[in-house]
Amino acid sequence: MTARRRLRALDLGLLLLGAPLWVPIMVLCALAVAVGSGRPIFFRQERVGRDGVPFQVLKFRSMRVADGLEQPTAASITGVGALLRRTSLDELPQLLNVLRGDMSLVGPRPMLPRQVTALSTTQAGRHGVRPGLTGLAQVSGRNSIPWAERLALDVEWATTSSIRAYLRIVAKTFAVIATGNGVDGNDADDPFVRLVYLQDEIEEPLAPVFVLDTTPSPRREQVAA
Repeated sequence: MTARRRLRALDLGLLLLGAPLWVPIMVLCALAVAVGSGRPIFFRQERVGRDGVPFQVLKFRSMRVADGLEQPTAASITGVGALLRRTSLDELPQLLNVLRGDMSLVGPRPMLPRQVTALSTTQAGRHGVRPGLTGLAQVSGRNSIPWAERLALDVEWATTSSIRAYLRIVAKTFAVIATGNGVDGNDADDPFVRLVYLQDEIEEPLAPVFVLDTTPSPRREQVAA
């Protein structure tokens, strides 16, 4: 069995094992969105998957229907949505993406097509694996670390993924969710955010703007070992 198939089998096995927990939670979250915010319950958006193949990512809707923003503001997020985001439960429907084979439980977070155009050739290597519900970057600081470092961690996972590292990341994810570390959004001065979300105000075309640090930090080695 190839490494890809082993990780896929692990995805399905963990989903089946955890179904008595995540299915009721998903139903409760869906009811909370329906009662607190109305329909639609799910938010769908095109993202880029493995080998650059696009797919529709699923989330519980956390913003007002009329806003439809890619980069949410405090005013656009509903009361129920704020709680779902704080606990990362808004991402729970992506377990259905995992079941369909669009995603894995562990991998780089799926990007918007416009984000992909801002990547260098090296950074685009993150798309050699299925995107994940959680990943090396998410348990290493999430939104609190610069995009350049997040992308380096994504590429590291795509080239060195293993069952041992997969299980460590899954285990560490629960601690990240419990503490909410790194859940806040990107800084307004982040060049990636500026290029992707404010590109209508920029005359020049998108271009890669990051240089990957090819020397793994001690933190990365501890997580991925």
